[in-house]
Amino acid sequence: MKSSALEDLIEALRCLPGVGPKSAQRMAYHLLQHDREGAQRLGEALRNALQTVRRCTRCNNFSETEVCALCDSPRRDAGILCIVETPADLMMMEQTLAYQGHYFVLMGRLSPLDGVGPKEIGLEKLLARATDGLVREVVIATNFTNEGEATAHYVTEMLHQRGLKVSRIARGVPVGGELEYVDIGTLAQAYYERRPA
Repeated sequence: MKSSALEDLIEALRCLPGVGPKSAQRMAYHLLQHDREGAQRLGEALRNALQTVRRCTRCNNFSETEVCALCDSPRRDAGILCIVETPADLMMMEQTLAYQGHYFVLMGRLSPLDGVGPKEIGLEKLLARATDGLVREVVIATNFTNEGEATAHYVTEMLHQRGLKVSRIARGVPVGGELEYVDIGTLAQAYYERRPA
């Protein structure tokens, strides 16, 4: 039996983080009953983003151009490369106004239990970027979760073998915390107090 358009919408909304069956159902009913115009805008914005947003060839962050504005900015220090797990973590680092270098976004973290290894988070691309002859220091700003720590350790060892200076943001961020949810003052302090890895 073919599912209805309403069932398809509810199921599609469940792909969002933290959205279970009841929340998805409430969202679907709200959009259809109270905000059809908002639903139309949401659909068009999602369609447009899927067609135009890609990855920056230098930092791996989301971008509408081949090289994003941060990588293309002459005001950024090309000698410092900050490694973060997600675009949301990059935005948090930017909001601190403490960091003025370049970035590399892993788009994940090592998690062998989930089948996420070095290839899945693009460590070959990171290595090429970090050894381009411009980078003097790599700042590792992965989350202080078990997976984030494992990723930081792996990346540190990989980069030390290539003779690069590697530092890790300080633990001003709570253990088990994620950068996206940390206040910007704490994150700025963690950056200022970074130490060699």
